[in-house]
Amino acid sequence: MNKRFFYIIRMQFLGFRFHGWQKQQDVKTLQGHVEKTLKFVLGKSKAKVLGSGRTDAKVSANDFPMEMFVYEEITDLNQFLLEFNTNLPNDIKALSIIETNEVFNIIKDSKVKEYLYFFSFGSKNHPFAAPILTCFYEDLNLEVMQKGAALFQGKHWFKHYCTKPTEFANYNREITLSEIVENTIYTANFFPKKSYVYRVKSKGFLRNQIRLMMGTLFRLGQGEIALSFIEKSLIEHNIDRPLPFVAPASGLILNSVEFESLG
Repeated sequence: MNKRFFYIIRMQFLGFRFHGWQKQQDVKTLQGHVEKTLKFVLGKSKAKVLGSGRTDAKVSANDFPMEMFVYEEITDLNQFLLEFNTNLPNDIKALSIIETNEVFNIIKDSKVKEYLYFFSFGSKNHPFAAPILTCFYEDLNLEVMQKGAALFQGKHWFKHYCTKPTEFANYNREITLSEIVENTIYTANFFPKKSYVYRVKSKGFLRNQIRLMMGTLFRLGQGEIALSFIEKSLIEHNIDRPLPFVAPASGLILNSVEFESLG
């Protein structure tokens, strides 16, 4: 069997024009563009890539680790990174590359993910802000939304915050950070004067969990539900209907992924 060489590449991307990370037929995906670029850069050397997770359509990433397997060693990592970036489209960027080994597993190894959801409310935003900033047109009670976000923090039962839940999945999860603060991370002259970010951090998230949490906070800010609704939704079997609002994907950004085994 041919020897394989293993690398971790950290990526950034604007997901607005892509149908998520995972390669699919007949739609533009990030994995598809990355594999096409690698094929050009590496030539005859075959490469296989594995992302650290899936992303929904239009979701962006500030830090998305990708594992790459090749059968020929890359002797000059800096030169490879330069050629890789030169040939990637402008909305995808490789930040770094390090060599690892067959023991590391980008899917199974313990990791902590931080997501950011950027939003504003009130008047409609400049269209240029649409890829990373969701606008809720109604006036929102930000103070009560901040109290609601704090309720998600800790160990809870999150089945109601999962689309298409299955019988055997583990819905007991721990959120180590859940807060809404004013956005000072990304700014532009076409952004509204004030915008906000929902920060949430955990070792694992369910399908559409963050967008359902954000949708629930939005309904809370509108006054459609009370804080007690969120409290009840985090206790097993306490509500018997699915949550009705999944927040738009384009406000969601994977901000960082930390692996314990990589230090």
